[in-house]
Amino acid sequence: MLKTVVSHMKAEAKLELEGLLNGQVAEPEYHLWGSGIDTGPKGGDAVRAYYTALVDAKRGILEYAIVRIVVDDDAIVTEGFIRAYQAASVARDFGYDIDGDEGTYLVRYRALVIWPFDADGLMLGEDGYAGIDPADAKRVPRDELPASYLEQFEESELATL
Repeated sequence: MLKTVVSHMKAEAKLELEGLLNGQVAEPEYHLWGSGIDTGPKGGDAVRAYYTALVDAKRGILEYAIVRIVVDDDAIVTEGFIRAYQAASVARDFGYDIDGDEGTYLVRYRALVIWPFDADGLMLGEDGYAGIDPADAKRVPRDELPASYLEQFEESELATL
């Protein structure tokens, strides 16, 4: 189970769609909770679409500083702060107070993720709980963005960063 979670996180960092889907059941269910509303995708097609949108939005450059991990027979639980570089529109869609569509923002939020598994060791989905402070977004000048973030973009896309 730990290998699957680590592989999943690495695939997210590398924006590898198939890697994100490996190790999951055919019809996973995601429960993503914020403000009491579950916005997670349900089913194989919906989960693929969710991760396709993540890859297309280039949301893979993040740091999940895990402060607690719990493992039992059927699940792994991770808890900590996530810091992520996000385009202005992506950060705004997440709920951050962002004006305009240009720039890249460093956002931070608290996250707890329950990674449930079936008896065969396949991931059943994710149950994620996150809390954000809409003001916790800082615009990052282009010359201060990490190379690993900039490398995701075509030259024509860099003008809006």
